[in-house]
Amino acid sequence: MITSLKSVVCIICITLAAPGVFAQDLKGKKMLFIDSYHEGYAWSDGLTSGIQEVIEGKGIDFRIFRMDTKRNASTEFKENKALEAKALIEEFKPDVVIAADDNASLYVVAPYYKNSSIPIVFCGVNWDCSNYGYPYENTTGMIEMSGIRQILEKLQTITPGRRLGYLSASEYTDQKEVEVYKKIFGLDIQTFFVQDFAEWKDKFIELQSKLDMFIVGNNAGIKGWDHAQAEDFVLKNTKIPTGALYEWVAPYALLSASNVPEEQGRWSAYAALKILRGTPPSSIEMATNKEIKLIVNRKVEKASGITIPSDIIAAADVIIE
Repeated sequence: MITSLKSVVCIICITLAAPGVFAQDLKGKKMLFIDSYHEGYAWSDGLTSGIQEVIEGKGIDFRIFRMDTKRNASTEFKENKALEAKALIEEFKPDVVIAADDNASLYVVAPYYKNSSIPIVFCGVNWDCSNYGYPYENTTGMIEMSGIRQILEKLQTITPGRRLGYLSASEYTDQKEVEVYKKIFGLDIQTFFVQDFAEWKDKFIELQSKLDMFIVGNNAGIKGWDHAQAEDFVLKNTKIPTGALYEWVAPYALLSASNVPEEQGRWSAYAALKILRGTPPSSIEMATNKEIKLIVNRKVEKASGITIPSDIIAAADVIIE
């Protein structure tokens, strides 16, 4: 059972407030949302929900293009989906485009729409947007920063050890995240990127004796993943503190500090509305996300015999029990 305790706490406070909106009819204006991933993926669904919440009732012709690159990781597939997105842009002629996550920027925006006449709002670009040459004259956006600092601070109150690992799907975004952790935070972190569920389970057990704590990274993209089996497996095999950075991974870790996709969707939509009302994208300052959801998994705590400090439990936004 998951119990919501309070509203999301703002942890990272290094961004401007969402661009303001004004009461005005935008009927006939066109907005395209390019999602790097797919419907049914929790992150994509949260972004979509945040966007739709803001633009509802505005009369906007809103369309969504899903690149589906989480389930199809080959470069050829991504390049072909980018061409499909480009063809849709040329046919639909949107007044503004929202491009979510790294692959939309890498394969669509950077090669085809740098400094173009089409205004673009990006979001979900992890840590460093300079990889894609941002900012352009026609862009603004929200840079995504994970809750790695927050989760490590909490894990280190549970264990005195410093041997740290990261177990995740073998995906570009997760590999980029780990490199940032090493560079920005100076972390000595052992990485384990896996292809399938069987390999993930083998590594999960192996790390219990090799590390003092580890991050359970994104499971999206791991072939053969089974939620019920994974949850049962974790309860039986967790011996050291584990953390997660995504809400949908929270059932498999002791503690989680997750970003809130709806925040990025709402910010992007507010920025897009401001653009539709005449503000140049370059006049809207780029931002970083500030909402982090702390999740405590008391099922894992009980099964593992690890004690979570009471102050962490008291600070939780969500408790799994």
